[in-house]
Amino acid sequence: MDKIIIHDLEIRMRVGTIDAERNWPQKLLLTLEIEYNMHRAIKTDDLQYALDYEKIAVRLKEWGETRQWKLLERMASDIADLILLEFYPVSVSVMLKKFELPMCTGVSVQIKERREPLRKNLLEIIS
Repeated sequence: MDKIIIHDLEIRMRVGTIDAERNWPQKLLLTLEIEYNMHRAIKTDDLQYALDYEKIAVRLKEWGETRQWKLLERMASDIADLILLEFYPVSVSVMLKKFELPMCTGVSVQIKERREPLRKNLLEIIS
């Protein structure tokens, strides 16, 4: 299946197990692999039949400004669910990398090839 891959999208979101970590947005790198049928986009060379990665990037940044998470795992899962519910791909993989750690340069969490949202209620994810 065809994929679009957004590499290392810099996002700033509030995530951390202790309250102090969530006091300010942290720099995170997000990589998305979004599987979808791009045949019509290829044939027509028309954006309306493509997955608009700029819209995805803008949507994620806006959405994340008002939220916070304790765990990267939950954050990655919510991102996968948002992509599935709003952009309708065949599947999505999410990798999040966090840097605010004293013992290493970073840690990543990966959700692989999710085809259905875990939380199907979009309001639960976006509110």
